[in-house]
Amino acid sequence: MDDEQRAPYDPMPHGPAEVGVGPWEGPWPTDPRYDAVLLAEGDRRNVVDRYRYWTVEAIVADLDTHRHDFHVAIENWQHDFNIGTIVRTANAFLAAEVHIVGNRHWNRRGAMVTDRYQHVRHHATAADLAAYLHDSDVRLLGIDNLPGSSHLETMDLPRRVCFLFGQEGPGLSETAREACDGTFSIAQFGSTRSINASAAAAIAMHTWIREYADLGGEDAWRG
Repeated sequence: MDDEQRAPYDPMPHGPAEVGVGPWEGPWPTDPRYDAVLLAEGDRRNVVDRYRYWTVEAIVADLDTHRHDFHVAIENWQHDFNIGTIVRTANAFLAAEVHIVGNRHWNRRGAMVTDRYQHVRHHATAADLAAYLHDSDVRLLGIDNLPGSSHLETMDLPRRVCFLFGQEGPGLSETAREACDGTFSIAQFGSTRSINASAAAAIAMHTWIREYADLGGEDAWRG
């Protein structure tokens, strides 16, 4: 199958050439959450069925009614591709906010347009991030696999928390470590010194989900 014929926001390598739904059939709904252009042309976005034909603003407003209490932050000094992937994962797990520390501009390719539905906030320094979080009683925890870090698998994870991740390779900057309320490491058993930053972020977010998220409703299993 010719990949160029696929919708540019469809991340799936297999399956139908088009995702989503075509133009609305029958009388149009009068609910203001629906987008007239999508109703007329179809909705090929990578969104769950609940949000088909909805405007971006309506989707964000609905997500805001049940966002989780964790935040994610990433240092941005090298235009790291991992940032986009972390934003996409934060959207999947419904993070309260994503914070970019350092350079304002970041590589959005890996986000697969999910940044449209996720609150993304910029901070010039890690100290600015910490001050913002502390005003809302949110603890800032950085991932750092150096001695002295708590083990994510056994630590008492705060409900109101922000996970801070450094750039691929150098990890957290010294100023970021100083701004953190604590650091944690992820258990590893192989020969590599560290794991990919976006993978580490996904592990941390899912650890929070397993401990605090409501897994009893259908919303927990969206496909």
